[in-house]
This record gives sequence, C-alpha cells and structure tokens, in this order.
Amino acid sequence: MSLWILLAALWVALAVDRWWGEPAPRWHPVVWMGHYLVATGRRIAPGAPTEGVDWRAFWAGGLAWSLGLLGVLLAANLVMALISQLPGWGQALVLGLALKPMLAWRMLASEVTAVEAALAVSLDAGRARLAQLVSRDVSQLSAPEVRESAIESLAENLNDSVVAPLFWFVLLGLPGAAAYRFANTADAMWGYRGLRGGRYWTWAGKWAARADDVLSWLPARLTAVAIAVMAGGLSPRVLAREAQRTPSPNGGWPMAAMALALGVCLRKPGAYRLNEPGREARPQDMQSACILASKVVVALALSTSFALVLIAKKGSL
Repeated sequence: MSLWILLAALWVALAVDRWWGEPAPRWHPVVWMGHYLVATGRRIAPGAPTEGVDWRAFWAGGLAWSLGLLGVLLAANLVMALISQLPGWGQALVLGLALKPMLAWRMLASEVTAVEAALAVSLDAGRARLAQLVSRDVSQLSAPEVRESAIESLAENLNDSVVAPLFWFVLLGLPGAAAYRFANTADAMWGYRGLRGGRYWTWAGKWAARADDVLSWLPARLTAVAIAVMAGGLSPRVLAREAQRTPSPNGGWPMAAMALALGVCLRKPGAYRLNEPGREARPQDMQSACILASKVVVALALSTSFALVLIAKKGSL
C-alpha cells in the first residue's frame, strides 16, 4: 500500500472523527476488545490477594493478552487484505474508516468540557461527570481538583487516544494502530495494583501494564514535546523533572507538559503534584487545555503528512 493512501486515510479518519465522532457501540472495534477483556478477566484474575508472586495469574494474564492481540492482528490484516482489492481512492476511504475507531479526539474533548459544564451546575455534578472519565475516587475532590483531574486525563489521553494510535499507524499501518489500541485498552481494564471490580489485578494485569508501557514510551514523549512546542516552548530539564514525579513511566510526560504550559498545579491527592508552584485550575483553564490539545492534534497531523509526502517523493525519484 502506497504512502499516499496512508496519508489520505489519516485525514479521512480525522475528518470522520471531527464531524461524526464514534461509531455505535455494536460496531466499535474497541468495544469488542473490551468485551473480550471483560470475559477473560473474570477467569485470569483471582478474587482475593495471594501471598508472594502469583505466577499462575501472571502467565494466565500474559496468555490471554497474547491471544487477544493475535485476534486483533488477524482481524486487522484481514481488513487490509480486503482493502487491497479496491481502487486507490477506495483503499484510502475504507482504510480511513477502519482507522477512525482507533482514535477518539472528539469524544475526549467533549468529555473534558462536559466536566466543566457539570461543575457550573454543582460540585457534586462535576464529580459525577469526572467519575465517568477517571478511575480514581472523586468523592472528596474540591472544584479545582476536579478540574485538575480532568486536565490530567485530557493530557494523558491525548497520547493514548490520538498520538500513539497515529504513531503506530504510520509505522505499521492499521495492524499497528489496532495492536496499540488493544494494548492500551487492556492496560486500562487490567493494569491495576490490588483489588478492582472484585478481582485482584496485581499479577494478572502486570503483563498488560508492561506492554502498554513499552508501546506508549516514545509516543508519550512526542506528545509532551508537541505540547511544549505549541505552548511556545518549555524547559526540557524542568519538563523531565516534573514528568518523573508520577509513578507512571509515560503518563507523567504529557501531564507535566500540560501543567507547565497552563501554569497550573496538577495534583493527585496522596500520589503526586506536578508544577507545584503553579496556581489552582480555574474554569478558563479547561478551555485553554482543550485549545492547546487541539493545536497539538492539528500540528502532528500536518507534520506527519509532510513527512509522508517527503518519503513518498524520495521513493519515487
């Protein structure tokens, strides 16, 4: 498949995301991935903590993860084989439609702005809306902390839901984007320490968590750099220092970049404080964060397109 088709498909996916958003759940590949992970998760994760290393749960999690990935890759490659039978314009259109469910910028932005809209009604409404976006306990958060948590989610998911899927799409095509989306979804559902949903995930979810760490390592740093550039430049030394304050090897990078760019302190009570000298998040910061993230999406799409054009032209010489 030519680079020109990949380029056209990328813009088709972004256009569909911008104008139509997510497909219905019954047609959404990521929802299908979630159904698989829920069904297998009940079988691999024990209902109570075990003493020492639980190798049975670890290897069961690794096997279930690997089988799920294999299924995703087979499905993606089947789609690619079917697409290859179409004319060039048809390949670009169908590939773009297949890529769209692997990224979710419109949904992410709307969920974050909905938190601020709910806060305008009441603190309890804001907390309830935030609970649909994050997994942490929101019951004791103040209004600024609700905003900070929503901004953190926006920054982290800017990588998970947009930058990383496009990164792997450019490198490995639709199978690469689908594989990343499966790994990220598995981490979101299995990658926990301790009890969650009546299951003990410390060992059963470790494989999924580590796989996502590996696949997100470079995209997360690219996302942070893009935020820094769109914000007019940030100190690399300060950015690296702040990013290391979180337990996640990747999530801290885009979150720290966003905190520094907005001049706010982003806190997770009992865990970390990013840009501690920064002020509390205000209502206008939610909009500023979304605008900055939108600029990152457009800038990365344009720079990726430029790189693909250069590679295609060089290959045609």
